[in-house]
Amino acid sequence: MNRPLTLALVTAAALSAAACAYNETLGRSQFLIVDDAAFTQQSEAAWAQALRTQQTSNDAAANARVRRVGGRIVEAAGLTGRSWDYAVFVSQSPNAFVLPSGKIGVTTGLLNLVRNDDQLAAVIGHEVGHVVARHAAERYSSTAATSVVLSGVQSAAGDYAQAAGAIGGLGAQLGVLLPFSRRHELEADRLGVDYLQRAGYRPSESVALWRIMAEQRQGSTPEFASTHPSDASRIAALEQYIASQGWA
Repeated sequence: MNRPLTLALVTAAALSAAACAYNETLGRSQFLIVDDAAFTQQSEAAWAQALRTQQTSNDAAANARVRRVGGRIVEAAGLTGRSWDYAVFVSQSPNAFVLPSGKIGVTTGLLNLVRNDDQLAAVIGHEVGHVVARHAAERYSSTAATSVVLSGVQSAAGDYAQAAGAIGGLGAQLGVLLPFSRRHELEADRLGVDYLQRAGYRPSESVALWRIMAEQRQGSTPEFASTHPSDASRIAALEQYIASQGWA
């Protein structure tokens, strides 16, 4: 085997052996070569930029709603030990995000789309689930390790380096990174349902929410080439999990 490729594989194997940790919340091991603390500064900078460059809503009722629902989810997730900031961003796109540093952003488009606080709690719970599961650190670690191997493949390919890099990148994306991201999404769905149920919201509304989201989509990307599960897969997984817990 070519020496650069061998070195890349050995390096990746060493990283994997040294960075696997069992996550009790997820019930599986995670590959982590970076701590969530490394994302705190970036999260703060991203939040400051969002507040500086994006229009925020002054609607007192909307802001109070996000704080109320978000606060209950944060408490249910056991994250009250950190300071949390909330903001409502003016955008027609229904979206929300939660940063590891303790920031929750929700768009007016999402507030207009959800039909009750239970559905809003499902979205915020999902995003908080990503934080609790350390998905950002895990995704970064997987991407970094994949890059190490691909750099070795390109070095070993000689005159065909560019072609090998393109093919290898596509293979890694479809075979490793994207399916892993779909796994993250389904895990965040499950954790989000746990939190909203614990916070006193109705788990069944998470299914209703994704049915609404499915109706809003103009088109769809095939699941094998998407970072998110298909709506049908997500709904089926949620229904199965909720039924297994005996929740309504």
